[in-house]
Formats: sequence, structure tokens, C-alpha cells
Amino acid sequence: MTTTAEPAGIITGSGTAARDNLWLHFTRHSRADTADIPVIVRGEGAYIWDDTGKRYLDGLAGLFAVQVGHGREELAEAAARQTKQLAYFPLWGHAHLPALELAERLAAASPGDLNRVFFTVSGGESVETAWKLAKQYFKLTGKPTKHKVISRALAYHGTSQGALSITGIPGAKADFEPLVPSTLRVPNTNFYRAPEHADDYEAYGRWAADQIEQAIEFEGADTVAAVFLEPVQNTGGCFVPPPGYFARVREICDKHDVLLVSDEVICAFGRVGYDFAAKRYGYQPDIITTAKGLTSGYAPLGAVLASERLMEPFAGGEATFMHGSTYGGHPVSCAVALANLDLIERENLYGHVLDKETAFRATLDRLTDLPIVGDVRGTGFFYGIELVKDKATKETFTAGESERILRGYLSNALFEGGLYCRADDRAEPVVQLSPPLICDQPQFDEMEQILREALTGAWKLL
Repeated sequence: MTTTAEPAGIITGSGTAARDNLWLHFTRHSRADTADIPVIVRGEGAYIWDDTGKRYLDGLAGLFAVQVGHGREELAEAAARQTKQLAYFPLWGHAHLPALELAERLAAASPGDLNRVFFTVSGGESVETAWKLAKQYFKLTGKPTKHKVISRALAYHGTSQGALSITGIPGAKADFEPLVPSTLRVPNTNFYRAPEHADDYEAYGRWAADQIEQAIEFEGADTVAAVFLEPVQNTGGCFVPPPGYFARVREICDKHDVLLVSDEVICAFGRVGYDFAAKRYGYQPDIITTAKGLTSGYAPLGAVLASERLMEPFAGGEATFMHGSTYGGHPVSCAVALANLDLIERENLYGHVLDKETAFRATLDRLTDLPIVGDVRGTGFFYGIELVKDKATKETFTAGESERILRGYLSNALFEGGLYCRADDRAEPVVQLSPPLICDQPQFDEMEQILREALTGAWKLL
């Protein structure tokens, strides 16, 4: 079902029609002949309902996207108005008003001089676009050998061939190899399992950042184009950057003429309490990739924000960025994005996240009295709970235990208990929570209560 780890979802729940025709994303279909899939038919606020009338708390904001909650009529109305006026026109040598207005708005909000906005359809496409832009930029500026990309272990950056090559999850890549060459991995910032400086958070961050410089120097700075980093890494359970980490990464990138790409597909538009997460952590990217919360998931849209430096080679002469897509910057999606940003601003949802993140964290921290909870980490409205067999040693599950506990029990127990979230073992076993930004203490308490019951049951199976 949809609450399991993405590479191994299990079909279960209610509904029969979809079983024979619908090929679900990231879902194990081996039980399709004996079980049905959940059919979600309605959403309102922080809740969704299935076709039997059962209500669930949407603890994942759909897929880290539904910032303003479900059922916001003004977003539907914005889509309807734009559909009536101009339902579709491409951005291939032409413009339309929603794209112009949205590009201006994003540029004004972005950190530094990220004034150039290239629209896409999804986060993975944004990542793909950023890599292609980086490679062409260095070709145009006389450094054609700079094409490699560095990313972090276990980091997820998308599923298309290029974005998947940048992704650092071995299990997500194996079935599709050979992938695009020239991608390298460095350690992430999971301090709970720090291999160095486990007693000094800041020193660990410095060590982790320095691994990027070592990789650049080993490969040769004249071959490395970009470093792709999420502000808070999703896969593995919300790895927050240690103090000074991004300042050091920026220093390294400047020293070696390497572009810093802030992959904010999840983290932008309020997930960590800011419009752009780079602002929260005080660093200046050369490129920001976005999607998801830009429209609160009400329409498909992504964006790549690039610095003026990257536009310079394209500003004169015959150079063209030979890249685009049919629906990138779709006028209806852009109109929905503008209405979404208006709503976020009017309801001060960024401020709400910053005001409530401590209470959310404190509520989840109650779960640390359970023997199965090893670590709670994250920020804003974006948290991961790492599960362990032994708190003292941090011993994790075996593959068989993870199969039995996460897929065989926990995912179903959470969903049946009324919480849609994710039990994920692409790295260590974690439960991830990323609710709509409108949530408050009643929803925090509800999540904690459902989690407590399900995790207590999971511990009994070990």
C-alpha cells in the first residue's frame, strides 16, 4: 500500500476496479490477485477519506506536497478561471501571463540573484534540467570537461535516467543500470550514525562537508560541474545539516568553481518554515530546484531558479539551452501556483510552521520512551523517526525483520489506525512525517497516539 517504503509498496485495502488495469507507482503488485488497493476519494484540510468513508490524517501531505491542505476551493477556482481564459500554450519561444507573473514572483523571493526561472513539470525534471544546464554552462564558458556531479549517500533526486544517476539509493538504481556516468557519492549528515566525530555535531558537519572537497580533488576540479544537496535530506529520515555545513560547502564550491545546487523539491515553500530552505540555513546556491509545494500538489509544476551568472552565456549570440517539455510552465499550473502562494502568505503558513515546529517535535519526542524508537530528527513540519532493535547499541533490523515489521505489519497498522505516512527502509528503518502546514496540536497529538499504538505492536513482533 502507499504507506510502505516506495520501492516495495503492498497492495491492500478497499476497491477492486483499479487492480486489473492501474499500474501503481513504487508498489509491489505480487498480492494484486488476493487484495485490493485503497481508493482515496476526498480530502479536506489535513484529512483524506477512502471510498468506504473512513477518514485518515494525511501525515505526509500527499507526497510532501499539500502545504495548504486539501479542498482549498480558491485553488480550484484559479485553475478554472485560467482554463477558461487560456487552457494551454507552450513556453517555446512564447510567453503567457501566468508564467511571467510567477517567474517574477519566484525571482523576487529567491536568495541572491537567482533571477532566471525555468519551468518544469516535476521535481525529477527540475533536477534533470539543472544538471543539463550545468554541463552546457561550462561548455559555453570554456570548461567542457566539467560535467560530473557529486551528491550524498542515500539522497533521492528523481527517477529519470539523469536524476536517478544522481540519486544515492543503490536499490532504486540497480534495475535500470547502466545509468548516466559521471556521478559520485559522499557521506550524508546523519549524525545519529556518524562514522566520525560522533561526540561533536559541528565537527561532524565540517568532516562531512570536507568529504565533498576530497571527492572534487580526487576526480579533478576540472571535471566536476556541480554538487546536488537537499537542505534537509529526505531518504534515511530527515538529516538536518549541522551548523556550518553549508557555509563550508559554499566555500569549497567557490574554491573549485563548482556549482552548488540546492534541491528543494521537498524543502521549499514552507516545509521547513521558509519559502526557500537555503534562507533558513544561510547559504547561497547557484541553482535551486523546486516542485511539490509550489502548487501544494493541486497541479503539476516544477521550477529551476538559476543565477544571472548561468544566464550570461545565453544572453547574447546564438547559444540556446536546447531543453524543454510540452507542459513545463503550463498556464493552469502557474495560475494555481500564484493562488497557492497568495494563500500561504495570507494565512502566514511559513510563520505558523516556525511557531509550531517546537511543539510538533516535542510531541514526537514523547515516542522516545518506546524501546523501538532510536532517534527523532528533522525540523519544521518534516520529521523522521528511526526504528532500532537496541537503543544502547543502535542495532538496526535485519532484512527479514524489516520485511516482517515494516511491510508485514507497521505500514498496515498505521494506515488502519487512521494515519497516512511512510514506513521506509531504503536506508535504516524510519517512519516519515510531513503533514500539511495547516496542522496544529490536535493533529500532532493524533499522529503521536496512532504511532504509539502501531510502534508498540511492532516491537512485540521483534
